[in-house]
Amino acid sequence: MERRDVLRLSAVAGATGVLTLGGVSFAAADDGSERSRTLKGHLPTGAPDFVYLPVEVPSGVREIEVAYTYDKPSVPEGTKGNALDIGIFDERGTALGGRGFRGWSGGARDRFSISAEKATPGYLAGPVREGTWHVVLGPYTVAPQGLDYEVTVTLRYGSPGTTPRPVHPPERARGRGRAWYRGDCHLHTVHSDGKRTPQEAAGAARQAGLDFIATTEHNTTSGHGAWAGLWGEDFLILCGEEVTTRNGHVLALGTDPGTFVDWRYRARDGHFSRFARRIRRAGGLVVPAHPDCPFVGCQWKFGYEDADAVEVWNGPWTADDELAVAAWDNMLMAPPPGRGPLPAIGNSDAHAEPQKVGLPQTVVLAEDLSRQALLEGMRKGRSYIAESSDVSVKFSASGPHGEHAGMGERLRVERDAEVTVRLDVSGAPEGATARFLTDQGEMFAGPVAAGPLEWRTTASLAAYVRAEIRRRPPVGSPAGLPGAMAAMTNPVRLGRDDA
Repeated sequence: MERRDVLRLSAVAGATGVLTLGGVSFAAADDGSERSRTLKGHLPTGAPDFVYLPVEVPSGVREIEVAYTYDKPSVPEGTKGNALDIGIFDERGTALGGRGFRGWSGGARDRFSISAEKATPGYLAGPVREGTWHVVLGPYTVAPQGLDYEVTVTLRYGSPGTTPRPVHPPERARGRGRAWYRGDCHLHTVHSDGKRTPQEAAGAARQAGLDFIATTEHNTTSGHGAWAGLWGEDFLILCGEEVTTRNGHVLALGTDPGTFVDWRYRARDGHFSRFARRIRRAGGLVVPAHPDCPFVGCQWKFGYEDADAVEVWNGPWTADDELAVAAWDNMLMAPPPGRGPLPAIGNSDAHAEPQKVGLPQTVVLAEDLSRQALLEGMRKGRSYIAESSDVSVKFSASGPHGEHAGMGERLRVERDAEVTVRLDVSGAPEGATARFLTDQGEMFAGPVAAGPLEWRTTASLAAYVRAEIRRRPPVGSPAGLPGAMAAMTNPVRLGRDDA
């Protein structure tokens, strides 16, 4: 098949441009046969983020299958090599917003298929209707030599069959009434680039002592209907998506089942607020994920004006989590315009063994084990983060006349009134130390093993107080460097001023 450029690369302005290539077409048939076409091409360094390959699908098609390969030449040390993602849009088009979206697997697999009856994980089952479909390539990184690719499209003809109705998780579980519930809101399975099946992920979550999880696959909703039979009266599953843009990742957390959020834009394109509103209209939270992750495309560049919370702890504690917590702490006194302090959450982002589901986990005070109550608790910061279900934290502040406030709340006292801050931790690792931090920095520290810790201040001296529980630093660590995080709280704000 001959390739013809409809738009030449030289005519594309900027890496966020779109390149649409000459398409492939197939003749109609009704004999139960299959036919394949192959397209080969080359993308130079500086290729646009998304390259579309039109496929003219005739009537009478039962299944479409796409397979692809690309070269991975050697590159100089320190230079990024080739990485090419793939997905597909149906005859409804490729317009931003995703009306025609039918699936995305990134670079996790080299082939996929879609029919009315079933689809490869990451893709949405449904009829293969007549019209112009588009295979979408995402050249994530391109080597100096460029990227050579080969895409083979196969159509199988025959009766379309029936699409099964997806079974989505319920809105609530029986739970324990008003209580602290443990959850992991950032997980991946075989429906994106994870290795666990939904059944294996749910089993790992239960083993970790969790009450709820969220399914957050990269740029697809195919996992929303993959958890049938895995929830229960004591275990809730929330729907969501990890929206993986080239300028950072964001969790669409707790959205209505089937809600797709597009990812095909950068910060300079000015589209993010539109999709943040879509997440909220679908009942979800907008949560920038691992904002200081050093990998390509992972660092958060969209600002926090549209965020409802921020994931400051992602997986086992690392230096980028340290950066994320410091940046979040800096925002506590300078929140995005028109809103209060941004709550912090933590999740495992677990993909496969030996990555641990529930390391870390967000522990939320909620009225019941329901989607609405859990999201409300996280939105208000009535939560803390712990490395495992072994660790439990109680943290509060009280005033001289019986006033009391917990995490995510304000203790309304006069500026010079004495405030008592109390921390009680159980299950912390041996040698752990607690730190109380305010807008001035660390103001108090003590060993967790000593029992409940108390510290006194006033609202004039501390606009907020939060707590960290740190592991003992490794032997040989520089003096004054804290150990890895074992748990951390959202702040208690002090004083009568709500500004």
